[in-house]
Amino acid sequence: MTANATPLKGKTVLYTGAAGGLGHDTSLALAAAGARVIAVDADPVKTARLAESAKTAGPGSIVLEPIDLADLDGLSQRLAAIAKREGGFDVVINNAAIYPSKPFDQFTVEEHQAVQRVNVDAGIVCVQAALPDMKRKGWGRIVNISSVTFYGGWALLSPYVASKAALVGLTRAWAREFGPFGITVNAIAPGAFPTDAEKIHPDPEGYTRFVLDHQALKRRGTATDIANAILFLVSDQSSFITGQTLNVDGGWVMH
Repeated sequence: MTANATPLKGKTVLYTGAAGGLGHDTSLALAAAGARVIAVDADPVKTARLAESAKTAGPGSIVLEPIDLADLDGLSQRLAAIAKREGGFDVVINNAAIYPSKPFDQFTVEEHQAVQRVNVDAGIVCVQAALPDMKRKGWGRIVNISSVTFYGGWALLSPYVASKAALVGLTRAWAREFGPFGITVNAIAPGAFPTDAEKIHPDPEGYTRFVLDHQALKRRGTATDIANAILFLVSDQSSFITGQTLNVDGGWVMH
């Protein structure tokens, strides 16, 4: 970042999954950079924790918006009202995701579609809500949170992997289409982070050994690692970077 302590002052950030394991710290970091963070998250426990942390956030602010992302029509209506109230969104971070785990032949088509609805379609609705004002202002930042599972595939998580691949495709298509309006679109592919998502693994210690064996850096990632990457991609320091997927994975996947 530059010497400016509040590089996001005056910017409004629409952030889904903002209260989760990686979202909580990033929400606080965005507020510390001066942003007004519209934190969308439906988990009551995580939202309560972020609400408590938000009391001392600043110099920006965090506004909690508990919205069910699976209800796309309801989401669209709520975002239209929030955009009108806030004067639009300058930044969109599509982070929310669900990740059911079981063998592929046990998933129904409806279950695949449910993952797509939250992980991808809700993000599309968010960008639709933000795009008019971004175009009008001639400035915007969109960050899609993908996953390293997109690169190598991951057994038992086929709907999730497919959804994260879709976000990379949208990142590239949106970057090409929105670039003429001064809008950058990038993705972040986190590696394995010790969050609630890892509870699907029956042997946590064994999984940590597996992760460290595959990473070039021999430590687990932290929420701060993701926050720093997001802060860079939504700042003016990344103004000539678009259509890219940044792996934040300790050197697990290299391409």
